[in-house]
Amino acid sequence: DKLVLCILLECFTRSLSITTPEQMIEKAKGETAYLPCKFTLSPEDQGPLDIEWLISPADNQKVDQVIILYSGDKIYDDYYPDLKGRVHFTSNDLKSGDASINVTNLQLSDIGTYQCKVKKAPGVANKKIQLVVLVKPSGTRCYVDGSEEIGSDFKLKCEPKEGSLPLQYEWQKLSDSQKMPTSWLAEMTLSVISVKNASSEYSGTYSCTVRNRVGSDQCLLRLNVVPPSNKAGLIAGAIIGTLLALVLIGLIIFCCHKKRREEKYEKEVHHDIREDVPPPKSRTSTARSYIGSNHSSLGSMSPSNMEGYSKTQYNQVPSEDFERTPQSPTLPPAKVAAPNLSRMGAIPVMIPAQSKDGSIV
Repeated sequence: DKLVLCILLECFTRSLSITTPEQMIEKAKGETAYLPCKFTLSPEDQGPLDIEWLISPADNQKVDQVIILYSGDKIYDDYYPDLKGRVHFTSNDLKSGDASINVTNLQLSDIGTYQCKVKKAPGVANKKIQLVVLVKPSGTRCYVDGSEEIGSDFKLKCEPKEGSLPLQYEWQKLSDSQKMPTSWLAEMTLSVISVKNASSEYSGTYSCTVRNRVGSDQCLLRLNVVPPSNKAGLIAGAIIGTLLALVLIGLIIFCCHKKRREEKYEKEVHHDIREDVPPPKSRTSTARSYIGSNHSSLGSMSPSNMEGYSKTQYNQVPSEDFERTPQSPTLPPAKVAAPNLSRMGAIPVMIPAQSKDGSIV
């Protein structure tokens, strides 16, 4: 029995084995994770060497999937789309006993359990490694929440944009005495410091450092505690300014409305004049037409009644037609002797004589 037991122990110790212990590796997002897998062979392991890496995702919704494989002296690394191009064997000679891999540009989706399987018949061995991907603190912002006035209450806040939990905070004063106020000591490791009844001694430059297991980040804060401002004066000034602005706006609206009303009135008056008032008549042309019409009838009258007709007809013409007609001065008729008329080229005309009853003699 002892001989058999020794043979079995010798065979067990001489068979293929992975010397790397199971472990958990923590890395930051974007970095490269080294997953070790060292193995030894025994003289009995004479079959072809096969190396296989698998992943069990952390969400437990997916089955184990191959991410890289070595078989028949060839490497296959396009099994798992999420890690394609980011997983590589670290050794150029896998037969030397090193099946370790590197996973580059780590992402949160890379979190999970990785398994290394080595097979060289008749020997078979495997080991598991848990990979945790964390996010380093970054984009940390420090600011004051409240009014930085003497006697007031406010808060100092330190907030990283991203970072995997748990996070640790550390506040420090970088100026003056470089000593934090005694009332703040209990909150120096928190993200928020509550300040009560602030005094001018609190003024200065402060730093906040945020850490987790894979990195740290820092921000600076300048605190300036000042005397209280004249709030009543500010409020009164704001009210007066608002009233003046309202008055100005009212004046502008009133002027615009008045101008529009004037323009509208002018358009309406102009339109009424064009529509309702007929064009003025030419009084001169009226008088001329009236005289001309009456003058045309004079040709059929005898000289005896021409004088009376002329007086009667011209007296019937409305006087208004001649109100604006310029009047030439009336001159007495000049008496010219008959011999002089004949020398001037006048033609003598015989005018028949009339009796008292108007008959021609």
